[in-house]
Amino acid sequence: MSRRGDISDSRLLIIGHRGASAYAPENTLAAFAQAFEDGADGIELDVRLARDGVPVVVHDATLSRIVLCDGLVESLASEELCALDVGTRFNHLHPELAREEFARERIPTLAQVFERFGASARVLYVEMKCDPALHAPLARSVVELTRAHGLADRVVVKSFAHDSLREVKRLAPEVRTAALFKPKWSRPLLSASRIVEEAARCGADEISLHRSLLRRATTGAALARGLPVLVWTVDTPFWLRRAEALGLRAIFTSRPAEMKAALGEIRARELERVEIG
Repeated sequence: MSRRGDISDSRLLIIGHRGASAYAPENTLAAFAQAFEDGADGIELDVRLARDGVPVVVHDATLSRIVLCDGLVESLASEELCALDVGTRFNHLHPELAREEFARERIPTLAQVFERFGASARVLYVEMKCDPALHAPLARSVVELTRAHGLADRVVVKSFAHDSLREVKRLAPEVRTAALFKPKWSRPLLSASRIVEEAARCGADEISLHRSLLRRATTGAALARGLPVLVWTVDTPFWLRRAEALGLRAIFTSRPAEMKAALGEIRARELERVEIG
């Protein structure tokens, strides 16, 4: 039997995208806690470097979308960022989901997330986001924190900047990485061979695809090279059935409770058909 931290078995994983971000302020301790309460196998989160070099958990380069102020994440020290209220804006935009306690949610540091959830999480997907000049410092900080918290067997570092994944592998070959791919105006359709080759060149252990890029040819080519495939961000049972049919490793969802329940129903019906047959 594999222990909770082992991510090597083949069952489909349900990963909370920025936590249970459909129901709580994204990338907060509250959203991550909700994801695990909802049965998620793990969480996905975004990290950037604050001005003082501390990795903080926030998606955007600017603050205007999640807090009631302007500014660049990298222009503020971690102490300043971690004092910002990220729950009030959520409560205002989503009154049907508002909770008084959300107003106490702040931007967490990566260390706080590791300390709070590292021991119990099966897997933690950490997406590195930053300007090219900060790729190496961010990779180094993520690796150092991963090792300091003893989470090399649970953390998977992912990025669209594949050179930053090479740096993670150079520093810590034992840490798993995932190469991210999404469509762009310059290349709306990526061939299966292009995706697999780019992932292989940066030494990635997994491939994470935007749902628009998910095709049987791509998953087949990736699996043939020993590269598990993940898809993001999906919130309906259709994607669970597709994920199972294509042999995906994980789905990233903002609604882990619904997806976990739907996956249970799908598998119960499959078992019933087998027993009847």
